[in-house]
Amino acid sequence: MDKAVEQKEEKKYNRFQWFLMAFLIPLIFAVAVALIVMTFSGVNVFEKSKEIAEKMPVVSGWVESKKEPSTEEIEKEMIDLEAEIKDREAELDQIETKMGNKDQEIERLQLEKGQLELQIDELTAIQEENKRAFKDIVRTYETMSAKKAAPIITKMSDAEALKILTNIKAETLAAIMENMSPEDAAKFTGLLTSESAGENE
Repeated sequence: MDKAVEQKEEKKYNRFQWFLMAFLIPLIFAVAVALIVMTFSGVNVFEKSKEIAEKMPVVSGWVESKKEPSTEEIEKEMIDLEAEIKDREAELDQIETKMGNKDQEIERLQLEKGQLELQIDELTAIQEENKRAFKDIVRTYETMSAKKAAPIITKMSDAEALKILTNIKAETLAAIMENMSPEDAAKFTGLLTSESAGENE
């Protein structure tokens, strides 16, 4: 029984050895020699094998064929890319123009702001000067005798007279009113009353 099994196994080994020696090893050797010869003769073996594989029905599915683009396709792609570059350049130009305009606008607004600040400073200085001048006028009427001040104030416009009368001291105001005619005293008393009523509202 054991001998029969051994004989079967030997037959299997013998067939495999025969296959190796008679077919597989010579085939590998022949392929190696062919590859060396083709390489030395200047043939690109891998490209050639790829071409042959692409022509075979079943193997062509395994080989990934990379199609080279045609001249027309390359030119079209170049034109598209150039058009895209021009579009980007136009966009950049627009952005730069907008930025330039914004910078000019900022400069103009800063100049206007500077001019307005100068005008405010000038008006503030004039206002301060007017306040000082008015205080001096009020002080003059306060130091002047009521007999001389009363006729001058009655000759002024109601607005000017009222402005001075509302800013002088109470005792000076009383003295000036005493030296006015009853009509003028009544008129200015009414104006002073209206002024103080307006301030209280």
